[in-house]
Amino acid sequence: MAATNMIPPPHAPAFLDRAGWGGGDIRPLAGDASFRRYFRVHRDGDSAVLMDAPPEYEDSRPFLAVAEHLAAIGFRAPRVLARDLEAGLILLEDFGDDRMKEAIEADPAAETPIYAQAIDLLADLHGHAAGPLPPYDMAVYQREAGLFPEWYMPAVGLDADAEGCATSWAAAWDAVLAPIAADRSVSVLRDYHAENIMLLGDGSLGLLDFQDALAGHPAYDLVSLLQDARRDVPPDVEAAMIARYAARRPFDEAAYALLGAQRNAKILGIFTRLWKRDGKPRYLAFQPRVWGYLERDLAHPALAPVKAWFDAHVPPAQRAAHWTDHII
Repeated sequence: MAATNMIPPPHAPAFLDRAGWGGGDIRPLAGDASFRRYFRVHRDGDSAVLMDAPPEYEDSRPFLAVAEHLAAIGFRAPRVLARDLEAGLILLEDFGDDRMKEAIEADPAAETPIYAQAIDLLADLHGHAAGPLPPYDMAVYQREAGLFPEWYMPAVGLDADAEGCATSWAAAWDAVLAPIAADRSVSVLRDYHAENIMLLGDGSLGLLDFQDALAGHPAYDLVSLLQDARRDVPPDVEAAMIARYAARRPFDEAAYALLGAQRNAKILGIFTRLWKRDGKPRYLAFQPRVWGYLERDLAHPALAPVKAWFDAHVPPAQRAAHWTDHII
């Protein structure tokens, strides 16, 4: 079960002493859907972020490797100030509190220009070869898609039919992604959205939560940004940003729909798991939005086999998370 206790670990002061941040004031900053927790350390008018990632639950080496790769090719990942992987502690550069999500909420007129900047960052990133990352291949794709029948369907009283589900995704993968997977591989951050993008004082964007990055299709991070589970992206903004990206990099509409459907089905499974296994029902509130994205993606002709499976196995009454109303 992911941790929600925001008391600093007892070994944090000794780590901060070794890092030259002894005597700093440690304050809770955030938890997330994993076992990681974040604290802000204040000392002598300066601040840093302490990441607590217990090694028995979290492997921080991928985070460090991706941060190093991003910095090497000119992108703003937090600088690592100190680390003790055996203790599960990393001290990071503090990017502040100006997240993309809250910046847009405070100034709706900024939505389009901020999204344009985020799209330009993706286009720039996709101009580089994929980093030294594991492949986002069929095995990963199927494992993630399988979270929907594994967690969502039992929660709404449906038979999972995991085998039929996997067969439908494989058919769509073979038709859309398999022919181009190797040729179009880029660094895929996988959680590139408005809560993981920071607006920095120098006008650039800071990147967070990229420890699960893989080498895969560029459309995935476009979907992550423009079909955001946690906020509504207006359809006209989504269309304008796709056009902006397509003006600089190849864009495949079928791949966008397929990866959107896969990501949204995965998220529905993950959010249900966070409720059922981890005691975090608040994620269920995002499910109606995610279902909207999923049903729109399924309407693309390339998703015909997957849509047929959903139509046969998930009745409308078990969609859009209406069933959560009496649970939360």
